[in-house]
Amino acid sequence: MRSTFPRSSVLILGPNSIQSLLPSTLISQVESLLDSHRINDAIDLADKQRKKLYANISINEDEADELRYVYQRIGFQCFAETRFAEAANNFFDGELDPRLMISYYPELRGALFTSDDAMDVFAGVAERMPTEASVEDIIVTNLVRNYSPHLSPNTREAPSTAELRKILLSDANEKLASFLAKWRARRQIEAGSIAAVGGSTKKAPAVDLSEAVVDTVLVKLYANLEKTPELYALLHEPNHVVVSEVESVLKKTGQYNALCILYKDRGDDVKLLDIWAKLVEGEWTDEDIKDPLSDMMALLNEKRDRSLTQKWGLWLTKRDPENGLKLLMPKDGGKRRERPEEDLALLEQIKEANPAAGIQYLEYLVIQRRSSSRNLHTQLAVSCIEQLRTALSQDSVSKLWRAKASSYSSSRTDIPFLSYFAATTPDSTHKHVRLKTVLFLAGSSLYDPAVIRPLLVENQKILRLELAIVDGKLGNDRAALSTLVHDLHDASSAEAYCTLGGDLVPPKVAQALAETNPGLDLWVSTLFGISVSSTKDGGTRPSAMARQKSVVDEWRKKELLKILLEVYMSDGEVSTGRAAHLINSQAMNLDVLDVISLVPPNWPLHLMSSFLARSFRRTLHDRHEGKIVKTLSAGQNLEVKDETWAILREEGMIVEEAAESDGNESETDGGFGEKQALAEKLALHLGDLAAGTDDIHVEDGGARSEKAGLSGEASEMGYSDLR
Repeated sequence: MRSTFPRSSVLILGPNSIQSLLPSTLISQVESLLDSHRINDAIDLADKQRKKLYANISINEDEADELRYVYQRIGFQCFAETRFAEAANNFFDGELDPRLMISYYPELRGALFTSDDAMDVFAGVAERMPTEASVEDIIVTNLVRNYSPHLSPNTREAPSTAELRKILLSDANEKLASFLAKWRARRQIEAGSIAAVGGSTKKAPAVDLSEAVVDTVLVKLYANLEKTPELYALLHEPNHVVVSEVESVLKKTGQYNALCILYKDRGDDVKLLDIWAKLVEGEWTDEDIKDPLSDMMALLNEKRDRSLTQKWGLWLTKRDPENGLKLLMPKDGGKRRERPEEDLALLEQIKEANPAAGIQYLEYLVIQRRSSSRNLHTQLAVSCIEQLRTALSQDSVSKLWRAKASSYSSSRTDIPFLSYFAATTPDSTHKHVRLKTVLFLAGSSLYDPAVIRPLLVENQKILRLELAIVDGKLGNDRAALSTLVHDLHDASSAEAYCTLGGDLVPPKVAQALAETNPGLDLWVSTLFGISVSSTKDGGTRPSAMARQKSVVDEWRKKELLKILLEVYMSDGEVSTGRAAHLINSQAMNLDVLDVISLVPPNWPLHLMSSFLARSFRRTLHDRHEGKIVKTLSAGQNLEVKDETWAILREEGMIVEEAAESDGNESETDGGFGEKQALAEKLALHLGDLAAGTDDIHVEDGGARSEKAGLSGEASEMGYSDLR
């Protein structure tokens, strides 16, 4: 094995010793040059030795360690003399543990490591490392050495040295960044080489444990030095940045986009959203984040975290109701379990943040989510009435709606007032509000009408249709019909009210409104169970909260028609034509005696001739039909009796004598034993006929045979003849 010590070719023999002339070692030469302050010569000597070493095919590790020692010694000598550029280059060539250099930058080191952490360093290097605690102290020491006492008042406070100190400190930071960047690049190359050879057993250097320190300090340096491209390049590569160490620096320097990149890479959505929120509010600014609001929306839609969505949806609702509600009202078609308590709590929070957004969210819960909460339905009904009252507070709207009611009354048209209003009123927000209100009041059966009616009384002269709907919900049929007939002059709606059993808006009318007024299709689909629009795939929109209306009870229908006739009659001559039309068109649902008692004596006969003729014809038809049914039934009974008599006659007569009492039967026996014996004997005689299908029953009147295929009347008749 070749020795690493220098060889001597000159020996001097003395009487008592042998001396050799040895060439100087690299370390001794460099040490001597450094002691003479010939730093450049020391660097040249080290460079020559490195070229010689790496020119060989195989590298001697001892010589390589010697070279590392030399470069580190030169580096710290330069570092102590504030020659930071040379120091950084020599530290890199000497493969110095970066933590040694970073230890002189306490503001950058932070809590990444402490003085108690162990680091490998040559003993000779450690002895000659600067004793100052920081690079700033090294700079001050050099300034004092070079300029004191020539500057007043002192070296630290003099303006010229203060500026020089600032320049030197900036240069120290620059060179540290350069050293760490080159060190990091070398580590990436080494890692790539190890990965390329696959199963290599080569040990990674110990300084690889410093990767987190290097990456974190580099982020701080790039932020402080405003090297944004280098900062983004580092963050977009795989890194080991300690986020907690760089947060304050990045915020202080305004590098919010860099912080967002880190949070996004670490999956810290809470802090990421908090930064974007401050950018939206204008508290922070960063030109590299173009649209933080869109970024927030995209992240929340991607994560679908309920707590995050509610928190930031409420926050956003205060500033941008449209986007805030998009978060709180997802348009997914999946099933969603109802959470009434949570929905109510969230609704109240939205109302506090933005009342208008609260109304939209309430409509979303009831109409789109089809909530069955009575509380929510009542709140929506109240909200609709409040919107109507707000619209009526405008004189133009109030006059327009009064004019519509007046023109409808004078037109004597057969179309319902609701259809007339929708067709003749120009499109506007207040028109849309009234149509929604009418549809909801008529279509929902979950709100409390007793709460709604007092809200309508203030404007009852204009909102007569709405008042009639609510009276119908309360069961005040006469009041509802009187409002429609006498106040609104809407006989079509009044007759529809009777036909539908108390519902004022027919489904066909609601469907027509949805087809001609955009935005009402979902309301009609939800409240009336009518599919009025198609989905993208060609199907129809399902109705999850359609009204489950059973067939109208005929008795209630007749009662409502009778009430309507009474309302017509109470109007004197004004509604005579309508009353006559109702009588003639609903003849089958009106009792002739009730009608005659209501008709005034002075009515012309021709007004009722059709009704009376049809009533008499129907009565006569029912009577003849009853006779036919009775005769057919009698014929069927005779046929069964005849068939039964032939069967009984073939079986012969049975004479049964009364059994003698043995005195043991109780008085309360009721002759049960005798009846049982009669049944048994009868069963014996009818054994062949029964064939397992006869059932013998004992009743108070004796035994009775029921044969399959015979009516009850025929069986009893046969038994009676037999007895």
